[in-house]
Amino acid sequence: MTATDTSIAAHDTIDHIAGLAPGGAAHAVRHQRDKVATATQGCEDALFGPGLPGGLSQAERLAVAHDIAHASGLPALAEHYRAALQPLHAAPAVQALVDAPGAAIADARLQAIVHFARTLAAHPAESDQAALLALPAAGLSVPDTVLLAQLIGFVTYQLRVVAGVAALAQLGDAGAAAPAAAAAAQAADAAPFVHPANLPAPGEPLRVNGYTSETLGWKAWLPVLDPAAATPEQNAVLDLSHPKARTSDFYLLLAHQPRVLSERSQAFNAIMYAPGGLSRAEREVASTVVSRVNGCVYCASVHAQRFEQLAKRNDVMAQIFTEPDTAGANARERAIVQASAALTRTPGAFGAQHLQPLRDAGLSDLEILDALHAAALFAWANRLMLNLGEAVFPQAG
Repeated sequence: MTATDTSIAAHDTIDHIAGLAPGGAAHAVRHQRDKVATATQGCEDALFGPGLPGGLSQAERLAVAHDIAHASGLPALAEHYRAALQPLHAAPAVQALVDAPGAAIADARLQAIVHFARTLAAHPAESDQAALLALPAAGLSVPDTVLLAQLIGFVTYQLRVVAGVAALAQLGDAGAAAPAAAAAAQAADAAPFVHPANLPAPGEPLRVNGYTSETLGWKAWLPVLDPAAATPEQNAVLDLSHPKARTSDFYLLLAHQPRVLSERSQAFNAIMYAPGGLSRAEREVASTVVSRVNGCVYCASVHAQRFEQLAKRNDVMAQIFTEPDTAGANARERAIVQASAALTRTPGAFGAQHLQPLRDAGLSDLEILDALHAAALFAWANRLMLNLGEAVFPQAG
């Protein structure tokens, strides 16, 4: 955190909004994943701090975040963004967005920003290339458009983490983890890490209801960074993000905002690859069901394939593609699927009742947290993939 960011986050926002007090069981569990907590706060600092260059003002960014949190049923998070906006003396049109949510917006540029944000936050599969290109047409640069998409994705992730950890706190202290869960965590800690890009190829791909586990491409709808013209900061974040980032439209587009991409990549890696806790295969279950619920064919394909590579089976992926609400080859998977789907659809109504089946299926609280993080993360990932470009299917024959 830099000195210029302390006005936005002098503390951990999620701990504060979710009511996690130091010494409490839920706080202790959350900070077993301190890298996730730190990267999440870093993302907020990067997105909403005053020093971020570009044409989206700090007030506009905070007002959009308030709008998303308010519409999603997280009033405490909405109030957090309102309070951060208050001392900035925002332009009347921006202040009106906070004071009168849902009111008509006269300013054409702000109207385009808010329309894109509301559609992307509430109905990620309903946006399209025309909706994205309306932003440059309204005067946003490519880096500003990328920033807006990252901001929207982040807030949809953040509000789901808030809802999830608050529900975990409501659930109460589980005491010691079940012996089987503890043994699984110990085994995972001992296993060497292998990046998914280096896992063996999966078997015959699934193709169900327009979803697939085959390898898809992805094409950006906006100009991507030329790797030869990358700054040292952009080169560093591409190295951090993925082994194939320099040939990926996705990473080359997000690299227009390198600081935000850096924080997001750290959060992604900490959530999906941290040792111990929920198995990596089960994290892929959560990721895939969220992608299926949100209608993200690309993310579903990637993470169905990862599950098969890790678990050496694809039965639950076929079930998720067919009917996500009843999917799962065992009680653990069914509980993960159902909690992930509920958090995806109705974060404002998410509560302890959605986590109790996970506890009943034998998951430790750290495993539950890992499932919540994976589900929340793909609220963000799906929105980027669905609204900044499109999946490309392999040529037949």
